[in-house]
Amino acid sequence: LSPIVELNVGGEMYTTTLSTLKKHPGSKLAEMFTGQPKLRTDSEGRFFIDRPGTYFKYILEYLRSNQVPTQCIQDVYREAVFYDIEPLVKQLEDSPQIFGELVARKQFLARVPSYSENIELMIRIARAEAVASRRSSVIVCVVRTEEDAAKCQDALNSLDMDKKSVVKFGPWKASPSISDLLDCIQMDVEAKGYKISFQPHVAEKGFRFKSYDFFYKFLFTWW
Repeated sequence: LSPIVELNVGGEMYTTTLSTLKKHPGSKLAEMFTGQPKLRTDSEGRFFIDRPGTYFKYILEYLRSNQVPTQCIQDVYREAVFYDIEPLVKQLEDSPQIFGELVARKQFLARVPSYSENIELMIRIARAEAVASRRSSVIVCVVRTEEDAAKCQDALNSLDMDKKSVVKFGPWKASPSISDLLDCIQMDVEAKGYKISFQPHVAEKGFRFKSYDFFYKFLFTWW
């Protein structure tokens, strides 16, 4: 019979067998218990894994019965990747949530130049303007084509403001629209804990282009 193993995973206690933990020999989890266990123990002698214990129950359930979780998919996927349980990783990647994120949204954003850097730039600008304020705003220029990028530059030249504070996204070669990209920006900024909304930027009188052609105002609310 396989030895019984007691685990402390991030403060959550689990009891299982060594054969269950080593079910997938090439996994990182199996390697932890191959030969001399490569883990510290807590004060009660349980093997300690410094990971979120809440989601380990789904990992364990998969190892015991091949049951793929239907809850907390994103979090379980992250843990499955950490433990390098390849069959579970592949099955989770086929789920609508992970498939949509990895294959659809992430692949689109990979075609938007400097997307992640621009998200961080937006946050830095908003934080710099937040002193003694409830809200701060960031002007974003979104262009889908090279032609629009040239028009955007002309429009920027006629803006009566610091052009360095305008964050430019695009162009890109993919089917999603400007509104899709705006939704992605809001989603990814909110994922970092910020409260944010956006609307077409209302330009000053005499501006050469309609405000909603390229420019949007993202509003950060701090309190």
